[in-house]
Amino acid sequence: MCGFTGYIGEINNSKQVLEEMMNQIIHRGPDSGGTFVDGEAALGFRRLSIIDLEHGSQPLYNEDQSLVLVFNGEIYNFQEIREDLIAKGHQFTTHTDSEVLVHGYEEYGEKLVEKLRGMFAFVIWDKAAKKLFAARDPFGIKPFYYAHMNGTLLFGSEIKSFLPHPHFIKKLNEQALKPYLTFQFPVLNETFFKGVFKLPAAHYMTFENGKLNITRYWEPSFSPVEQPLEKMVENIGEVVNESIKTHTISDVKVGSFLSSGVDSSYVASVLRPDQTFTVGFSAENFSEIDNASELSKELGIENVNEVLNSDICFDKLDEIQYMMDEPHSNPSIVPLYFLAELARKHVTVVLSGEGADELFGGYAEYDETPSMRKYKKVPTIVRRSLAEVAKHLPDIRGKRFLLKGGLPVEETFIGQARIFEEDEAAHILKDGYKNAPSIKEIVQPIYQKARNQDDVTKKQILDLNLWLVDDILLKADKMSMAHSIELRVPFLDKEVMKVASTIPTRYRVNETDTKYAFRLASKKVLPDAWANRKKIGFPVPIRLWLREEKYYNKVKQAFESEVAGRFFDQHQILDLLNEHYNGKSNNQRKIWTIYMFLLWHSRYFE
Repeated sequence: MCGFTGYIGEINNSKQVLEEMMNQIIHRGPDSGGTFVDGEAALGFRRLSIIDLEHGSQPLYNEDQSLVLVFNGEIYNFQEIREDLIAKGHQFTTHTDSEVLVHGYEEYGEKLVEKLRGMFAFVIWDKAAKKLFAARDPFGIKPFYYAHMNGTLLFGSEIKSFLPHPHFIKKLNEQALKPYLTFQFPVLNETFFKGVFKLPAAHYMTFENGKLNITRYWEPSFSPVEQPLEKMVENIGEVVNESIKTHTISDVKVGSFLSSGVDSSYVASVLRPDQTFTVGFSAENFSEIDNASELSKELGIENVNEVLNSDICFDKLDEIQYMMDEPHSNPSIVPLYFLAELARKHVTVVLSGEGADELFGGYAEYDETPSMRKYKKVPTIVRRSLAEVAKHLPDIRGKRFLLKGGLPVEETFIGQARIFEEDEAAHILKDGYKNAPSIKEIVQPIYQKARNQDDVTKKQILDLNLWLVDDILLKADKMSMAHSIELRVPFLDKEVMKVASTIPTRYRVNETDTKYAFRLASKKVLPDAWANRKKIGFPVPIRLWLREEKYYNKVKQAFESEVAGRFFDQHQILDLLNEHYNGKSNNQRKIWTIYMFLLWHSRYFE
């Protein structure tokens, strides 16, 4: 696991600038650094040694050094690809997974990405053709950013690496704030930095003669196959076991994150590492330590855990937002930051359970409550009429029920978070920040691709394209790399996806449970209590924090600041804070989302 940065374009002091860019991301690779600078091209690499500890430094080259590679990630089928390339006459100088990329591109060209099994973001510079080729893995596990400014193409694992470059223009993207207030994460392809973009998951990019081209090479999809339930369960068990085994390839010690949910428990029970890692808070119902410790004991594994100090957590929020590159208000980022810090004291690689919910149908939002099932028996025309009336009602109890029960899923589901309604977000923002892509404009292109699918599958596909990439995986990468630890996600694997895509919807979500077939498979290695346990997901007591005077005052100070006044109607956001503090309403997530943006903006722009 590593980080890279670089640029294509002419500047003075190119080596010094590249070193400064690399220093911005030294946390991603504290073990060593490497550079390539030749004319207009500069590629920088920071290494965290995982495989072939002695010879795995980058940049790497092909035989005649006409191709140069920098790479972040792991290729799990590299041995198979390596054998094919050797048979075709390629000569390898290391035993790393990285080297198959440079020889693979030499042999297969752009088709290389279709052969890869793993998590990756990489850049290959062709010195002779003066052409750049870059790619990001199918699920978006590893980040990749780029910007084309002042005749220079900048690229890297983190946006902060662009800051030292003299051609980089640091400017706030005014259109990013309004959608963020609804989704809780940076949902647009253009980031909060104007002119800086994310290379989307499952895409590759070429840059030649000043022209940038981006191509999608894979699309998540579901094609259910009717077969006996027992066979589906067997298939899930086999592919999960094989993927976890494959994801343990390493020359360093491997551990596992462990919550009380089925996903991380499944990973830990198959992996059987020496240690699992868990954090929690002392407040009641905000800790999974007891359950994680109990399972670890049953598996004969040491559970290393820590009860988090709320004061330290609050004090680290600024640093957390800095490490995220863009504002992000999922509260679970906080414990994840400290969980990675705890694990890094013991191991260099950890496995985690991200992705199972999106692939196998695990979120509660994919299911319907008993009352909703009854309501759906009312004629569609009646439910639709009531939903149209509900659209114009204030935010009262029962409104969301009527909307979800009467409107198509495309109009009611935007992912696993919905903080501010679109009109609410516009209402609290100053005029300069109201003009932004609408929710419909963001989600509709994805729903259009899934238009022939059932509602559950539509939700999964939307989450695979938005929520998984820019919330779940983004925070997993940034918080683990903040502490120089590699996080691997064995459920997000090409082979696992092949099996998941065949499961009929009724065996993903039904009246018995979510992730139904997956849970049955997990029971082969887990006690029923863990296989059936509902998701908690790193609970954080922000509701309680914001009712404590010391934390309330910190947030109030930020809301009253001159900076907050540039973006928000301060009377309204202070009303949200005071109503929550006084127990009149529960505005925790809205307050948190605004506060995280202000902390981020303070760190990067003030």
